[in-house]
Amino acid sequence: MKKAFLAAAVVTGALTASLVAAPAATAAAAASAGWDLPWAGHHHGRTAIPFTEATVTAGADGSYALQWKAPGVRRVEVKAGGKVVAAGGAEGRAVVTGLPAADRQWFDFTPARGGSLHLADRLIRLEGTVNFRDAGGYRTAGGQWVKMGEVYRSDALDKLTENDLAKLRRLRVRNVFDLRMESERTKDPDEVPAGAAYTVADVFAGSGAFAAAPRTPEEAARAMVDAEKAMVSGEGGKAAYAGVFQGMERDRDRAVLFHCTAGKDRTGWGAAALLTALGVPRETVMADYLASNDYRRAANEALLARMPVQQAAVYKPMLDVRAEYLDSGYEEVKVRYGTFDRYLNDALAVTPRELTQLKKDLLVG
Repeated sequence: MKKAFLAAAVVTGALTASLVAAPAATAAAAASAGWDLPWAGHHHGRTAIPFTEATVTAGADGSYALQWKAPGVRRVEVKAGGKVVAAGGAEGRAVVTGLPAADRQWFDFTPARGGSLHLADRLIRLEGTVNFRDAGGYRTAGGQWVKMGEVYRSDALDKLTENDLAKLRRLRVRNVFDLRMESERTKDPDEVPAGAAYTVADVFAGSGAFAAAPRTPEEAARAMVDAEKAMVSGEGGKAAYAGVFQGMERDRDRAVLFHCTAGKDRTGWGAAALLTALGVPRETVMADYLASNDYRRAANEALLARMPVQQAAVYKPMLDVRAEYLDSGYEEVKVRYGTFDRYLNDALAVTPRELTQLKKDLLVG
């Protein structure tokens, strides 16, 4: 494995870890099909969920914007704390205010017929992170939904405050997977909620010292593409993501958290692999991946503003997430393994039985 291209992914996180929180953004779930999963099929004996879209977006003023689509349903009620806070027909929008303070404000979207959804804003607002969010709340190609409150993804945890740690304990974070390199872990060790298990899952383990950093924007973008491919087929990447999947499958008393430094590249592929395995369309997975640009916007802009113009131009591709980066990961899967289920089974040791159990645990509908 060439060492130079890995520098981009690590330098990105190291440069941005200490910056202030970026504003929230919500990636809307797309209903169209993406990656063709050979194991995806009809699920018998379950209550169908009629929602094709449903989102909760928290505002800075304490308000919550709700949106839903449930074709063919006459009435939808939305409850918070057991009380109806919004109602409408098959398609609706509402802004809810005046709710009591909470670690996360949950809403139950209940249709006149079919299964309901239990949703919250995807971003977890903490004092010491900018990109800590729920991996759930997305619709699969088969009409099921990924549960929220079960799996989280994040940027670095080294600046978590006591308030943050208390909040994560209340959110039941019990398993933390650290995707960072040894140098990152040594420089900025994790703050982990009391009682939570901590596991090193170093995506670039064994890569050795890094060579020269990119010198041009084009070199930087190529480095990010190469790093994405290494996450898929490198020995460190296979071992790290295998550990994360095994942890999610074993831990029936979740929540599970995996993170790197910026929460966008190594963490981004981990989230993409999970959502793809669960049957979420590729367009939706891409939207979730690209949302890091919104969550990290203020932090990235502040960093680039402090650099000389030429240096900022080189670093910007490393601070971004771009569709070409994630696409290169999927392309590496095709080249190396043929299909995504082969990647799961051969590279990550996720057997069909384990995948079935994971879907049973993490999907509703």
